[in-house]
Amino acid sequence: MQVSLSVNGRAVNVDAPPNTLLVTAIREHLQLTGTHVGCDTAQCGACTVHMNGRAVKSCNILLAQAAGADITTIEGIAQPDGTLHPMQAAFKECHGLQCGFCTPGMVMSAIDLCQQHPGADEQEIRELLDGNLCRCTGYQNIVKAVKMGGQGMAEGQPATSSATATA
Repeated sequence: MQVSLSVNGRAVNVDAPPNTLLVTAIREHLQLTGTHVGCDTAQCGACTVHMNGRAVKSCNILLAQAAGADITTIEGIAQPDGTLHPMQAAFKECHGLQCGFCTPGMVMSAIDLCQQHPGADEQEIRELLDGNLCRCTGYQNIVKAVKMGGQGMAEGQPATSSATATA
């Protein structure tokens, strides 16, 4: 089955069996391995990407369901010159990661969270990140990173250490 879609701003055609999951197409057919496979049951959020501007768990969507969609993966959020997205910069600045396995999905979910709920407070962030599991951080620095990244997104600039002092 041939499926046409846009991935990270580039038109692509994927030839895959009808039961192919979006995450499989992204990782195996398009070689974009930043999107991780964790639980295969839409519980952990490691596979989160944006589909038509909204965060979705790509292990729970068939490739055919994404036909004609605009997909953005973690590889597609930095600037072409390599400048990190404000949320990526905030995760780096706040050390919102340890092993890093959940980080791509967490960043993609956090971007959507901040777009849908600008100015969310710590409790709201914790509630809205439900469905994104991290087994190593305890979430303290993730929440701090989401707040900082949201501030950077609102200001249209990457997070910096000066934002750490105000976060």
